[in-house]
Amino acid sequence: PRLLDLGCGQAEWLLRALAAHPTATADGVDLSGPALALARASAEARGLAGRLALHHRPAAEHTAPYPYDLVLSVGATHAFGGLQGTLDAAARHLAPGGYLLVGEGYWEHPPAPAAVEVMGELADLPGTLDLVTRAGWTPVYGHLSTREELDDYEWSWSGSLAAWALDHPEHPDHAEALAVAAEHRTEWLTTYRPTWGFATLLLRR
Repeated sequence: PRLLDLGCGQAEWLLRALAAHPTATADGVDLSGPALALARASAEARGLAGRLALHHRPAAEHTAPYPYDLVLSVGATHAFGGLQGTLDAAARHLAPGGYLLVGEGYWEHPPAPAAVEVMGELADLPGTLDLVTRAGWTPVYGHLSTREELDDYEWSWSGSLAAWALDHPEHPDHAEALAVAAEHRTEWLTTYRPTWGFATLLLRR
């Protein structure tokens, strides 16, 4: 199988899939140089670098001469202007009978204006599923992240990026990585943590 992650970050989804499926190959696309550096180092450490191609470019600009059996875009719908744009882009990359794994935020409770400013215009959970089905996709599985899972993700995301920067003080992306980690941590704790939820949906069409 051939996998594509649009907005792969540190490529953990792809690395776990490659480890579980020895015949799979994957492409990961992301704009973050520091995140891709972490992904590359992790792939080499796990012996998976030969089956993972990483592309430093906007996810919306990715092209390939072949379709993919699984397309992922988890927490990266902003790269396509929202969930609808992500669904449209994934459809262009997906092989017939393939799967899309998409992760999207939603409001569990009415958000404060500052949270909307950071996270953008999101629907509640029923509204999110309504958009998916109206776009011609059928959910075949889903997972709603718990508060503990979301907190763990946020700490891991900002912490691993900051740790990488501290371990590589001479790297040209050192200062940027520290700044991005600090900004993200502050936004999470002060704006959207109390009201934001996250759904990961496995879709077919």
